[in-house]
Amino acid sequence: MSNQIRKDRVAFRFSGEDATHLLHDVLTPPVREDAEDPRWFALLAPQGKILAEGLIGWADGAYWLDVHHSVAENFFKRMRMYRLRAKMDIEMLDESHRVGWSAEAPAGGIAHRDGRAEGLGWRVIAPIAEAENWQEGTGQASARIAAGIAEMGPDFDTEDVFPHDIGMDHLGGVDFKKGCYVGQEVVSRMQHRGTARRRPVVVEGTAGARGNTITIGGKSAGTLGTPVGGKAVAIARIDRVGADGAAEIDGAAVTLALPFWASYRFVESAGDKD
Repeated sequence: MSNQIRKDRVAFRFSGEDATHLLHDVLTPPVREDAEDPRWFALLAPQGKILAEGLIGWADGAYWLDVHHSVAENFFKRMRMYRLRAKMDIEMLDESHRVGWSAEAPAGGIAHRDGRAEGLGWRVIAPIAEAENWQEGTGQASARIAAGIAEMGPDFDTEDVFPHDIGMDHLGGVDFKKGCYVGQEVVSRMQHRGTARRRPVVVEGTAGARGNTITIGGKSAGTLGTPVGGKAVAIARIDRVGADGAAEIDGAAVTLALPFWASYRFVESAGDKD
């Protein structure tokens, strides 16, 4: 199967003897050179909301990351600021490399299996010359939506959500044992108090558009991500969703379902909702 190009993503390369230490101290997940699969990472604002997110993986003596193109310049600027005197190089590869996706292990490029959930395929980063024949497609989006994983750009904007809102606490994207990183205090407080009510859900049977409001009983319950094939990921108030998952978007009935990896649950009946 050929690789599908992801025009909305920008790749970065972090290398040097201090790269592991800096990335571990600044980003949300544990960062280790011996990690078999990449980690879901976020760079947070001091208030705990996500400024950028993507996958971070180790290969060829460096860390390879990708973020949405809308936040690439800001991500680059902030990481250089955090670097200070650290012995490392930070490269934004927007003019030399492309980010792609493959359902199966690709033959070339820097490839990392997306291990957040089953069926998410592989992220590929390769020089522009190697990516010339990559085609556009919806394979990555379809797989991600089926798994109930929200992504910056298609589903939410920068500084719009907390890591808990998109399930990063369930899928290895946040290390609750390591020391301080930017925004750590807010995220830790949400974890220990169990106050997270907004969570990713899979919306089935939708003809809506990104940003449409999901309503239940006439009340707002969430915001729709970008649909593909009648399905989408939404960030919803799970304490307002009944066990049947019934909801509406612009007056049309839709069904909300929990991702297969979720340990959170909808309320049992309408009487249990706020």
